[in-house]
Amino acid sequence: MIGLHEELASRAEAGKPVRIGLIGAGQMGTDVVAQVKMMRGIEVVIAADVHRGRARDAYRIGLFDDEVVDAITAAQADEIVASGRKAATTDYRVVTDMSQIDVVLEATGVPEVGARAALRASRRGHPVAMMNVETDITVGPILNWYAKKRGVLYALAAGDEPAACKELYDFAKVLGFTIVAAGKGKNNPLDRYATPTDEKWAKEAARRGASPNMLVEFVDGSKTMIEMAAVSNATGLVPDVRGMHGPSTNRDDLHRTFALREHGGVLNMAGVVDYAVGHVAPGVFVIVTTSHPRLREALVLRDMGTGPYYTLFRPYHLCSIEAPLTCASLVVWGKSNMAPLDRMVSEVFAVAKRDLKPGDILDGIGGCAFYSLIDRYETATEECLLPIGLAKGVKVVRPVAKDTPITLADVELREPSTVLALRRLQDRWMSGGLKDEKLLGTIEQIAAE
Repeated sequence: MIGLHEELASRAEAGKPVRIGLIGAGQMGTDVVAQVKMMRGIEVVIAADVHRGRARDAYRIGLFDDEVVDAITAAQADEIVASGRKAATTDYRVVTDMSQIDVVLEATGVPEVGARAALRASRRGHPVAMMNVETDITVGPILNWYAKKRGVLYALAAGDEPAACKELYDFAKVLGFTIVAAGKGKNNPLDRYATPTDEKWAKEAARRGASPNMLVEFVDGSKTMIEMAAVSNATGLVPDVRGMHGPSTNRDDLHRTFALREHGGVLNMAGVVDYAVGHVAPGVFVIVTTSHPRLREALVLRDMGTGPYYTLFRPYHLCSIEAPLTCASLVVWGKSNMAPLDRMVSEVFAVAKRDLKPGDILDGIGGCAFYSLIDRYETATEECLLPIGLAKGVKVVRPVAKDTPITLADVELREPSTVLALRRLQDRWMSGGLKDEKLLGTIEQIAAE
């Protein structure tokens, strides 16, 4: 982000700030609004949330004195913003269809909404910054592909662990290091069976000012699986084992822990994603190696250790607080900081938290019905495992025992569903069963709905 502050300062002086259309004014979205209050040359001009009060509250909490006006249509929102006021709406389509914005920032965490919003924004010619990692790990490749076809950019927003990992990955890659592992520290105790109805987690969520479901998504390990799948799908790094290793370690020992087994570490191979439990969070890391003898000597002199493994460590990630940087980069530089490859590398699938019986309805990520694990996409496809991005609201049709992966045959998928339609198209496209021309035409129809 070198030089970005100068670019934004110039835009502020010229009266042409980067205008963000925000979809999702929950905890993360509200943080974004507060953050841009402290920045120059960038602002949130409209906030959308299914709860109208939350969209308005985001500006109040962000300490904005601007008049906030409700908008029902994109035309109304454009008029409000053009007059120098802020807009609020309950309809994400008002945001995506506006002309008085430069970039859409999706922050709902809901795969269905994220997929619809990204498609519609791209179709309208707006670059998309995704804080919604749940959408990205489900249909990110096809959303990125469609954005390119429409001549716009798609990016995972800076600040969350995936983008922070990608930052270190790019640094190591451009210097010619061999990537051994990329990962994050897990910042909550792991409890696969945690539910939002547990009194313990409900109280902790209230203390943190978060929803119980959001907290449980972290505690049961689902969020860690999601975040590292996003890194995997953007880099080609793979999980070494199902669910990753997740060893206990600390910052000083990362390069010893994430080493090959023959060198005393936990890894069966190099080029993986993983996570660590212990004194590592809120940091992210990349473990590298080099075969060049001169560079090994140089790394000793730089206090990086004697090798053969070396730790690149970022001791923080400022989720939501850094997200405006991606919005600025997309608009000012025309550059995406992180986007998925044109294929799925890893899949995150649902595993029963309790014995499930026919008729049960899966309640979504961070709920009472399932936790999540990561594996290679090919493996998950062969086993017909249920992607978590498709799991919310589906009906169980066959008994599933606790701790058993849920398969597509175990459930009745929820239709109609935009994210499901996109996922089916994406799977066919990646397997070579759907040509670009046919794919584009079909997606255009979905985006226009």
